[in-house]
Amino acid sequence: MNYTEIHTDGILTTFVKYFWRYEHSGEDVEYTILPDGCFDLVVDFENNVLQNIYLTGIWTKPIKTTVTKGTTLLAVRFKIIASEYLLKIGIKLILNSMTILPKDYWNIDSAKSTEFEKFAYNLSKLMVSILNHQPEIDNRKLKLFYLIYSEKYHNVNELSEKVAWSRRQINRYFNQQFGFPLKTLLNIVRCNASYPNIVKGQLYPELEYTDQAHYIKEIKKYTDNSPKQLYKNENDRFLQLSAFELD
Repeated sequence: MNYTEIHTDGILTTFVKYFWRYEHSGEDVEYTILPDGCFDLVVDFENNVLQNIYLTGIWTKPIKTTVTKGTTLLAVRFKIIASEYLLKIGIKLILNSMTILPKDYWNIDSAKSTEFEKFAYNLSKLMVSILNHQPEIDNRKLKLFYLIYSEKYHNVNELSEKVAWSRRQINRYFNQQFGFPLKTLLNIVRCNASYPNIVKGQLYPELEYTDQAHYIKEIKKYTDNSPKQLYKNENDRFLQLSAFELD
């Protein structure tokens, strides 16, 4: 597996988690994508020829996908606030699924599979321009998503108090924009934060789970696997866990 990430800085860190590139030269392989609280814009090349541009929804359950021989993927992993302020779309309708975008979306059709740094640079420049021309962004949302992705807060009431935004209004926004309540995202982000420890063989809770039973139950809820099964990662089928092993 040839996998690389480029992380953002400045204003983009609020909206983009990182850019990633994956190259697969072996035989066709099936992977399981685990929920991580983000969504992706994926550019699919086969033998260096652009095939499609996909926009995924947010995964709230594991999704199986097959990668064929000769595939190279360039992608942007977005924090979900980006759907409103960068892509300016509601992604509720593609929850746990994906849609195909036009090949000239954001001028991506000029990208080459071998030019990952250029791809990240060009899209970063474009996205900064979009944000600079954006009407005022709701500071409550900026603060809320900053706290969510800090992975330090798992309680809806606590977040509501910190951003001075009622729980009812937050959940209305989440259900309208994303198709699930805030608590679901908090649970997924907490689950995702456990993956690096699981890769290291630390199969016990460290992130405000009530106890071991609660930890196992929550991990299985969003991955369909126990922490022990994830740790084994048989045949490297959990792509994100294999990527952590490369760090």
